[in-house]
Amino acid sequence: MAGVNVKTFTAGNWQSDVLSSSQLVLADFWAAWCGPCRMIAPVVEELADEYAGKVTIGKLNVDEQGEIAEKYGVMSIPTLLLIKNGEIVDKIVGFRGKPDLVKAIEAKM
Repeated sequence: MAGVNVKTFTAGNWQSDVLSSSQLVLADFWAAWCGPCRMIAPVVEELADEYAGKVTIGKLNVDEQGEIAEKYGVMSIPTLLLIKNGEIVDKIVGFRGKPDLVKAIEAKM
């Protein structure tokens, strides 16, 4: 089943699941009304399945978790942050294809 490895990030688990994670984290900032976000969602799900156990991949709904989006300066969605040891190591804004995302993940692992 696609997407079973995609976490849902919230203010309640951001510290433990993202900032304190021992793995590289890809956080997809999205909203239900965002067309490009819906386009990238299946790619994010594929990556979560392919990198299960190696990279933590999750989604953060900016409409529901606006304070986190604001804290990280997310002005456009989709925005994907790669976070390692609590620090942003890469920021991808806008739709990107799977090869671009794989390249970004591999470069930061």
